[in-house]
Amino acid sequence: MESAWLGIDLGTQGVRALLVTADGSVLGSGAAPLRRGRREGVRHEQDPGEWWEAVCTACRGALGGVRVRVGGLAVCGTSGTVLLTDGAGRPLGPALMYDDRRAAAEAGRLRSAGLAVQDTWALPKVRWLVDRFGPGRVAHQPDLINAHLVGEPVPADSSHALKTAYDVERDRWPDLTGLPEGTLPDVVRPGTRLGEVCPAAAEATGVPAGTPVIAGMTDGCAAQIASGALREGAWNSVLGTTLVLKGAAAEPVRDPTGVVYNHRAPEGTWLPGGASSVGAGVLTARFPGADPAALDARATAFEPSNAIAYPLVSPGERFPFHAPQAAALLLGDPASDADLWAALLQGVAFAERLCLDYLHHLGAPLDGPLTFTGGAARSAYWNQLRADVLGRPARVPRETEPALGMAALAAYGTGAAPTLAEAAEGMVRVAATVDPRPDHTTRFAEPYARLVGELESRGWLPGAVAAHARERLERG
Repeated sequence: MESAWLGIDLGTQGVRALLVTADGSVLGSGAAPLRRGRREGVRHEQDPGEWWEAVCTACRGALGGVRVRVGGLAVCGTSGTVLLTDGAGRPLGPALMYDDRRAAAEAGRLRSAGLAVQDTWALPKVRWLVDRFGPGRVAHQPDLINAHLVGEPVPADSSHALKTAYDVERDRWPDLTGLPEGTLPDVVRPGTRLGEVCPAAAEATGVPAGTPVIAGMTDGCAAQIASGALREGAWNSVLGTTLVLKGAAAEPVRDPTGVVYNHRAPEGTWLPGGASSVGAGVLTARFPGADPAALDARATAFEPSNAIAYPLVSPGERFPFHAPQAAALLLGDPASDADLWAALLQGVAFAERLCLDYLHHLGAPLDGPLTFTGGAARSAYWNQLRADVLGRPARVPRETEPALGMAALAAYGTGAAPTLAEAAEGMVRVAATVDPRPDHTTRFAEPYARLVGELESRGWLPGAVAAHARERLERG
């Protein structure tokens, strides 16, 4: 019987599952929405029980009617999402999502103690949860699902544990967490076999009992694997609700501010990158129920827009600069809804360019191919606009889902491919290459420079970074 691997992606708004063969054929897909979350001000939480319900639905959708041997599965989740569980793995309360900002005070105290953490990272949130719910055991989003699948608590993977301050270079927890003994889980590298699907989980999900469960990575890393950007100097830009850039390097990219952090790849190389708070989520908020394709077509008349945007989805920025006080910007007056739509699309592309400028400022290798993935990569117009603003070509894979990256990781973790890069490259199929149009790149230079200056004048963007961005702009 033909073999395929199952990738499961726990997203912000839903769960997606893909069943993929070694050559990239998608045999089945399933999805389920997540509706019981709560977002209010700095609060963003979800019901962990709904995750498992959605996983069961998505897996049954992916496997329904397909006769195939499931060689293994892996799960990715949102980076920085965390909850507390009891000794049996049952949730003690809600999960705090990746952008929940209620633990800002705890983050400040941890930074004063010498840990480079951001306000939305998981470790401050764990401290906040322990103070309110009492002692428990930390679980990252996929840890809870993997425990359901295996039938008992499992170690965390080092990718999801990174924002809980796990030291991926020394493979240990730091000494300054301030947490009670037993709070933090054991940790293994991504690609490690965690166990097998138990009979109860098999009945709930449709995944055959005995299927190997492989330790996964964060959704940003999963999307990077799905892009095939695993050779040194290659980068993947994931544009969904927010923007995430991930690259491949032989050595960690050092950033004393902690804005850029480094995941450890299963084979020991490094995946540097960062997560911004700008993204396509602002379009949903500003234009609920709109037809994106129709607005894309109308936006072509506004290149550049009459307004300049820095379209933060939620307050505070994490990458390409750290500014908890940052708020969404709109400079100028859009002439119409189409002009505002254009400003928001261009603003995300400007932020993406500034991310690459910041990575260049840090000395990151950027000479490999660039790939666009995430839900926004379905927009051909936005892909072209981003390539024009960046002034460099980009590849767009046929399948842009992080779940495909987890299928590739499952194939590697079960020994079906000698390296993760080969597993990914076997599954990734490039649908299009988007080349920048030099005349369009030129017309976006002035508004980009104005945005850089505005971010600097507000004290959000460091002067040295702004100067480096302007220097790269002048060099063309």
